[in-house]
Amino acid sequence: MTRPVLLLLAGLPSLAAAQPPNGPVLSFEEALKRALDKNLAVSRSREDVAAAEGQRRAMFSLILPKLAANGSFTRNSDEVSFGSGEDARTILPRNDWNLRLTVNQPIFAGLREKKAYDQAKVGLAGARDAVSATEDAALLQVAGDYLAAVYGNVLIDVERANLALAEQRRQHARNLVEAGEATRVELLRAETAIKAAERRVLAARQLREAALGRLRVALVLEGDLAVKEPESVAATAPDEATLQERAAQLRPEIRQAQHALRVAELEIGKQWGAYLPVIAAEAGYVRQRTTFPKNEFSYAKVQVSVPLFQGSDVSGRVAMARARKRQAEMALDEARRTVREDVHTTVLDLEAARTNATLAREQLATAEEEYQQTFERYREQEATALDVEAAESSLSEARRAVVGGRVELRLAELAAWAAGGSLKSALLQEAR
Repeated sequence: MTRPVLLLLAGLPSLAAAQPPNGPVLSFEEALKRALDKNLAVSRSREDVAAAEGQRRAMFSLILPKLAANGSFTRNSDEVSFGSGEDARTILPRNDWNLRLTVNQPIFAGLREKKAYDQAKVGLAGARDAVSATEDAALLQVAGDYLAAVYGNVLIDVERANLALAEQRRQHARNLVEAGEATRVELLRAETAIKAAERRVLAARQLREAALGRLRVALVLEGDLAVKEPESVAATAPDEATLQERAAQLRPEIRQAQHALRVAELEIGKQWGAYLPVIAAEAGYVRQRTTFPKNEFSYAKVQVSVPLFQGSDVSGRVAMARARKRQAEMALDEARRTVREDVHTTVLDLEAARTNATLAREQLATAEEEYQQTFERYREQEATALDVEAAESSLSEARRAVVGGRVELRLAELAAWAAGGSLKSALLQEAR
């Protein structure tokens, strides 16, 4: 399998005999909702949205007026003035001070501020898309870990059933040995099979506990935890054409590549704007201790700056921005091709998983019949212990194949929804 085995399961056998661990039972629906609410990776991605929103506001402030107040106080060694009476003017007071209130308003700067603001808006959209991608990843991880824990419970049950087969064979071998109709080798073979089955039970328990541990980390939980088998995990995935259409619109790889291309296009315009003049307006009010020419006045002015020659600085930055745009176009094309092939491969995996599940059920039916007939012949001493051991091994493997096949089918269904970019809607629809 090309994807983690832990993303499987659903529609598994009853877990009554699996003896799940102690602790509060967390349903599948509750786990999905908690993943969206408490998962730390999701929370971090949402903070990125807040940061992108702050960046957007910062870029918008570039086109807003700026209001500033300045003041100073100076103690001079001498005081100088000229004139007398009402015509007296102080040009150097001993205690000099001034207050200045200014307003600056950018009027035109080659539309660079607007381009930067548009880039910030694209960055905000990208941050929101990243949240959706992180939520899908968290849901996929939690669904896989939850179902892996369920799978561990079921596998424990299966391995205990296989252990019962080995114990049954040991009991019959002991009876034959005591009756002098078989050698002790048959009993030792049965004992070996029992130990192997006990080891597989232990491995299944370890699989379950490891999945529960990952689930506690993903959901920010402490203490013991138990899971129960969900009635359903996700609906049957749509056909390949529908998945391809959804993937082209919803897959985060494509959306991020589209955002990157838009940012690159805006960067070209922003850098090219350096060729254009810069126009700004300023107005102010001044009050000062000096009375020459006046101690209080206001002003307004318009500043125009025209770049005449800047070497190759601007042209170099424009060329670099155009190269980045070409790279973004190629990245978008690559993302689309990769997503198309991913959806196609996933659909093939789903079909293979369905076929494998059907074959596993047929294999189990055949293995059960083979085991029953072989064990009856063994009772009548028409078959050897090796024949029973082979039939027992085939039956045990068939049982595991059924569980694994059904698990792989659920994994393939989840993978198909994820390939189409619709995993969140599919899982939450089932949760509802």
